[in-house]
Amino acid sequence: MKLTTAGESHGKALVGIIEGLPSNLKIDIAEINKYLSLRQSGYGRGARQKIEKDEVEILSGVRNLLTLGSPLAFEVKNKDYENWREVMAPEGADTDKRKLTCVRPGHADLTGAIKYDQADARNILERASARETAARVVGGCIARQYLKALGVEISGYVKSVGNIIDPNIYAFESVLKAKESPLFMLDKEREAEAKKLLDKLRTDGDTAGGIIEIRVKGLKSGFGSCMQYSTKLDAILCAAIMSVQAIKGVEVGLGFGAATLLGSEVHDEIFFDGGYKRKTNNAGGIEGGMSNGEEIVLRAAMKPIPTLMKGLETVDIATNTPAQSAGERSDVAAVCAAEIILESVVAFALADVVSRRLGGDNMREVLERYRALR
Repeated sequence: MKLTTAGESHGKALVGIIEGLPSNLKIDIAEINKYLSLRQSGYGRGARQKIEKDEVEILSGVRNLLTLGSPLAFEVKNKDYENWREVMAPEGADTDKRKLTCVRPGHADLTGAIKYDQADARNILERASARETAARVVGGCIARQYLKALGVEISGYVKSVGNIIDPNIYAFESVLKAKESPLFMLDKEREAEAKKLLDKLRTDGDTAGGIIEIRVKGLKSGFGSCMQYSTKLDAILCAAIMSVQAIKGVEVGLGFGAATLLGSEVHDEIFFDGGYKRKTNNAGGIEGGMSNGEEIVLRAAMKPIPTLMKGLETVDIATNTPAQSAGERSDVAAVCAAEIILESVVAFALADVVSRRLGGDNMREVLERYRALR
C-alpha cells in the first residue's frame, strides 16, 4: 500500500491517494471522521481547532462503502481557507501579506527557505505544518479498517506531558479507555498535574512535549523479515513514527531501558504449552525484525511545539538582522493529536507490511491467507 498526500496548511484542502487496497474492504466513513475529530481534541490545543471541523470526502475508489481495488482518492477541506484566500490562492495571491521572514527556531522555516530558494518562509511552513497529518489520519484509518478485518487492533495513550510521567504499565484493554480523558492519560492524578502545567505554560507563552505509547494487539508472527535491513518490521514502524512532525525519538519494547539491564533481565524466555509462548514482552513484540505474536509496544518522544506565543530570538532573513519569531499558532501542547497521528501512521505502515506478505486482490483472498498462517 502507498499513501501520497498533498496540500498546504491554509490552502484549499488536504488530499490523498491510497494505492494497493484490495477490493471489498468495507469503509466506515463515520469512524474516519471520529479519528479526525480526535486529532483536533485534547487539552492544550489552540484556537484553530475551533475553526476547522475536519471531515473526509472520498472522491474515488469506493462504491457503496466497498473499495473497488482501484486507487482511493480523498479530500479534507480547510475551512480556514476562506480567511486566507487572499494570501494563499493558487490563481493569484497577495504574497506580501502575511509574509514570514522572521524564521522560527525548531521549524523548517530557515533550512527550507535556503533549500527551495524562497524569500518567504510561508512557502515552506504551509507544507511543513502538522496540518498535513490530517491526511495521514484518513489514510491510517482506512489501513486500520483493513487490519481490523484480520483481528488486529491498534490503540495508545499519553505517557507523559513535559516532566510529568506515568510510570505504570497497562493492559491493552485499559489503553482503549485513554481517549475518554482530556489528555489521553490513564493516571488521573498525573493528568491533573499535567493540566495545571499546561495552564501555566499558556500564561507564560510557552509549550510542552511528551511521550506517547502505541500498542498493536492480535498480529500473528512472521511479519517483517530478518533477511534484509530494509524489511525489518521495527525499522519500518520506527521510520513511520519519525516521519511525524515534532517526533524526536522512538523506542520498541524496553527501548533505551534495555541498555541498563543484564541480558538475563531483558530477553523474553520461550516456553511451549500447546504453542510457543513468552511470559514477558521486553522485546515489544518484535524479534529479529519480525513480529513474534506478542503485543507490539512502541513509544515516541514529541518535542515541544516550536512556535511559542512569546517568541524566540531569531534572524529576519530579509535583512539578516536580529528579530523575534512570530506566533503562527497558539497550541500549548499537541500530545493528544500526536497520539492519534501515531496510531494512524503505525496502522498504515503495518498494513503495508501485512499486504506485502499476504497479497490478494480482494478481501476474501486476504482473509483466507491470513487465517492459514500459524
